[in-house]
Amino acid sequence: MSGYPHIRPRRLRSAPWVRNLVRETVISPADFIQPLFVVEGSGIQRPIPALPGVDHLAIDRVVDVAKAAHGLGIPAIALFPVIAPELKTPDGKIALDPDGLVPRCVRAVKAAVPEIGIMCDVALDPYTDHGHDGLFVDGDVVNDATVEVLVRQALTLAEAGCDVVAPSDMMDGRIGAIRAALEQGGYVNTLILSYAVKYASVFYGPFRAAVGSASALGVKGKHTYQMDGANVIEALKEVELDVAEGADMVMVKPGMPYLDVIAAVKARVNVPVLAYQVSGEYAMLAAGAAAGAFDFLGVLRESMISFKRAGASAILTYGALQLARELPHGR
Repeated sequence: MSGYPHIRPRRLRSAPWVRNLVRETVISPADFIQPLFVVEGSGIQRPIPALPGVDHLAIDRVVDVAKAAHGLGIPAIALFPVIAPELKTPDGKIALDPDGLVPRCVRAVKAAVPEIGIMCDVALDPYTDHGHDGLFVDGDVVNDATVEVLVRQALTLAEAGCDVVAPSDMMDGRIGAIRAALEQGGYVNTLILSYAVKYASVFYGPFRAAVGSASALGVKGKHTYQMDGANVIEALKEVELDVAEGADMVMVKPGMPYLDVIAAVKARVNVPVLAYQVSGEYAMLAAGAAAGAFDFLGVLRESMISFKRAGASAILTYGALQLARELPHGR
């Protein structure tokens, strides 16, 4: 005899204790990475209009947030610089300054919270006056010359104490070049998180506004180096190349619109796959909650579960701190 009424799947949903017992996908603060926007100055904590609940932070405030994140069980933060327009140049040379904003922030956080991991982007878009991720020549970003600069940027960050360099530029061959330089420079334990699958997406809008690259970029898109959102086979090719070149982890970005890509990448490679719930995704959820469509923490938690269910080992989300504060009281 089989089927209803002898088989009642609802029995496994009948009480919180049994739902907790049989839950297939579980999230915790250990799954999150908190992105932070760092600015020059002291004591600054300035709201970012395009990202509700997210602030521009001076280095001392970043240290405070890093302490809070560590206390909540969040294992890592990711730093993104906000550079004054007058310091931006066509070649983004300030990215190579060992006493620049990000290296100073890395050293300050490591001195105060040595246990927390620090990720730093390797890309030139926050530093260039044209808003592109590399050297912009004759209407396009040149690949090989950009890779040479990215290698120097990665070494600068590693020297400052960055635990994870994260090339987000989508230049061909940069992972192998950076890995070789790190090995030669003695930074053999510096991790490389490759933004291996970074789509040319409209979901990056609030981030570009936050770092001040949107106005510089203007109408010039990034479609010649960031990926076409229609392509999955190409994504698998990108991750295989980057893993072969020495990437320790790979990223899919954006996140929720590309859950199928996360699952496909997870099935293809044997390194951790991370997802980035990018600024537009986060802002969309915050706007929906503000309009009364749903509870913000509830929808944020559900989105994190979707990333984990798709195969993500960890997620970058602007809501990491908010969600980590809520999770110990029940998932």
